[in-house]
Amino acid sequence: MSAGATLCPATPFAAGTVKPPPAGVQWPVVAVALTGAAALAAGVATDAARNGVALLVVGLMLGVVLYQAAFGFTSAWRVFISEGRTAGLRAQLLMLAVDCLLFFPALGAGTLFGHPVAGSVAPLNVSLVVGAFLFGIGMQLGGGCASGTLFAVGGGSAGMLPTLLFFMVGSMIGLAHQPFWTALPGLPPVSLVQSFGWPVALAGNLMVFGVIWLALTQVERRRSSSVQPITSGGQWPRGPWPLASGAVGLALLNFATLALAGRPWGITSAFGLWAGKLLLAAHVDIGSWGGWTVPGARASLTQPVLADINSIMDLGIMLGAMLAAGLAGRFVLLHRLTVPRVLASMIGGLLLGYGARLGYGCNIGAFFGGVASGSLHGWAWIVAAMAGTLVGVRLRPLFGLTVEPRPTSC
Repeated sequence: MSAGATLCPATPFAAGTVKPPPAGVQWPVVAVALTGAAALAAGVATDAARNGVALLVVGLMLGVVLYQAAFGFTSAWRVFISEGRTAGLRAQLLMLAVDCLLFFPALGAGTLFGHPVAGSVAPLNVSLVVGAFLFGIGMQLGGGCASGTLFAVGGGSAGMLPTLLFFMVGSMIGLAHQPFWTALPGLPPVSLVQSFGWPVALAGNLMVFGVIWLALTQVERRRSSSVQPITSGGQWPRGPWPLASGAVGLALLNFATLALAGRPWGITSAFGLWAGKLLLAAHVDIGSWGGWTVPGARASLTQPVLADINSIMDLGIMLGAMLAAGLAGRFVLLHRLTVPRVLASMIGGLLLGYGARLGYGCNIGAFFGGVASGSLHGWAWIVAAMAGTLVGVRLRPLFGLTVEPRPTSC
């Protein structure tokens, strides 16, 4: 999730930045972000997406939290593999634990605040494993996953634009090939909440989180003689916020998404939709391409973009990150890009998009949403994605990419 070459992609002296941003609030940037949010809200209201304006607000808040907490999956996994630092992974465990506490009772009841809700549950098949593995490689080459790409671009990291563009291309190719992959052997979806009841499923998940937490602290203590805290950080508006606050914030906002949309937070389906809309505008008939033959997907091509919940929230994330960067005085649009770095972004973006379509989502929709929903596919996804991350980390030096620590201040 973390973007660019650093865990805090828009730090004042991030690698590749042309010049440090000015001190203090960047009011023009703040004004653009707020104006864009207001225009989107008006468009969402016109297109009448259910709870669309409320979900846009959730997206804005997600962008602020992601940016200010520099909350990353990509860099967190990379520094664990390369240096044995575990703060990012432990923050993710906290995030998952909070959401399981919130999600499981609601999913067990099937309703939340009087409205039906459903978790993110997917099959355990070859498509999932291959997709997650490719996604793991793509994160390390592209510089971030889906949410990381969005908040980095919104926060001024122009270097992530190639990743976003080719993420869309990869999503479109993945949709075209989707029927082939989903026809391969696999097991049906497994929901722990439905199989064992939410109290047993919750106790089991919390126990697993605790065991992994203890194991991670032991690994870091052996390699570094100390364990990085996840409760220290800067203050609003400069940041970065403590990782723990980012973890809790994302968990609460995911629960808000469940309440408003009836299902967990998702991101990547919007990228394929955006690419599909562009091809339709260019008079390319994609209605018979693989995944687009599914009635729901085909219908989305004829509807306005702002009728799509994921698109609303994705745009909100970018504007929220822009708002946070402007308030922190850290929005810098211009970056020096090298040919190897752009090539890595293009390859990474393709793998991210293709892998997300095969793997039923990204580290948000498949991993975060899957585990928070009590689905075994979320655990299978993270194992395969971590294997891909191992490969991706070893490929990074070929493109001049390195490993960086999370900054203690921004």
